[in-house]
Amino acid sequence: MFIGLDLGSRSVKLALLENDLLIRLDKFDTMRFYREHGKREGGRLVIDAASLELSSGDPIITATGYGRQAVNVKGARIIPEIKAHVLGAVYLTGLTDFTLLDLGGQDSKVALVRQGRLNDFLTNDKCAASTGRYLENMAAALNISMEELSRHRREPAELTSTCAVFGESELIGFVVEGYSTASLAAGVNYSIYKRIKPMLVKLSSDTIVITGGVANNGALVEIIREELGREVVVPAHPQYAGAVGCCVDAAASRSSTK
Repeated sequence: MFIGLDLGSRSVKLALLENDLLIRLDKFDTMRFYREHGKREGGRLVIDAASLELSSGDPIITATGYGRQAVNVKGARIIPEIKAHVLGAVYLTGLTDFTLLDLGGQDSKVALVRQGRLNDFLTNDKCAASTGRYLENMAAALNISMEELSRHRREPAELTSTCAVFGESELIGFVVEGYSTASLAAGVNYSIYKRIKPMLVKLSSDTIVITGGVANNGALVEIIREELGREVVVPAHPQYAGAVGCCVDAAASRSSTK
């Protein structure tokens, strides 16, 4: 059995792979996960996978994600995020040639995948304005749910701020001016698209695969499809791509050593 852990900034995702089949997917709030399944040893937080009651026997554990460098998972292999997400996307879609867009809580990544392997990639981890956290903040400012935010793409308000903090102030200003919630929600979704567009154009493919929690934003998916004229694929359970990729990498490593 192979266990994959994606130690994200907002949530920890877990995947179990056995005989090339996913048998469990699970998600935990990051802070709660560390409190309930971690303890401090030698000045570092150590995660005890046994406390998760994952399985008996001796499973192979592989970890990636935002916390992979700071958190020590007992007995785990560590792989880069971009590698995990590419492998996960290939497994979840069955595709081997595409552009991967991964929109997480704290950063956004675009990778060019050829023959199932990473060819090139770009990442934006310096600004929160193209991440899930930005969308959460904007939804809160509009007093709507993330589900409601993801429904709007028509007649977007023109949001010009390139900073997540100032973007919220700009949004409030538009509310004061009487713009509709639908128009402002569409503007928020378009603002995400405008920030990731240069990366998607630079690493262009006929097919774009979107992973990460933001892949559940249907309006953003349709904006990308309409604006770029590309096929856009959202796999089942897109937020688990990193954890699944960890399992796939471990399985491949085990096969190569036999």
